[in-house]
Amino acid sequence: MPVKIRLQRHGKKGKPYYWIVAADARSKRDGKYLEKLGAYNPNTNPATIELNIDGAVQWLQNGAQPTDTAKAILSYKGALLKNHLAGGVRKGALTEEQAEEKFNAWVEEKAGKVSAKADGLAKAEAKAKAKALEAEKAANEARIAAAAPVVEEEVAEDETPAAEAEASNEEE
Repeated sequence: MPVKIRLQRHGKKGKPYYWIVAADARSKRDGKYLEKLGAYNPNTNPATIELNIDGAVQWLQNGAQPTDTAKAILSYKGALLKNHLAGGVRKGALTEEQAEEKFNAWVEEKAGKVSAKADGLAKAEAKAKAKALEAEKAANEARIAAAAPVVEEEVAEDETPAAEAEASNEEE
């Protein structure tokens, strides 16, 4: 029975949410699966990925073939690296401790990159909000300035008839 690691679509129309599953290659996309390995939410920025790395490595060692998108996700989270390091341990190229140390160092580096991206997005959003606020303030000031002279002219026009009326009253 050929096993694939693939995505199973959930969520509503226009808002996809995927489960990462190990399934028989002959089953439907959203059909029966053997084990749920995690979840992938592309609606957030950066995308949210929850993955059972040890379970994914176990399936990879048993011969499961990931689809292209699932392979990208497994690579992003480090499951393929851990599988590669486990192969090195089996061949005797390195010890279990060395492999675990390399994997943990990679995970920390990756977490730093992801947090840097999230910080950059937050700064860009804050900058865009500040720019929009400045533009709104400028528009409000321009609108107020445009409305202010009209009010003064009306007041000046109102005073003129009143002054003329007073002058005519004095003449009488």
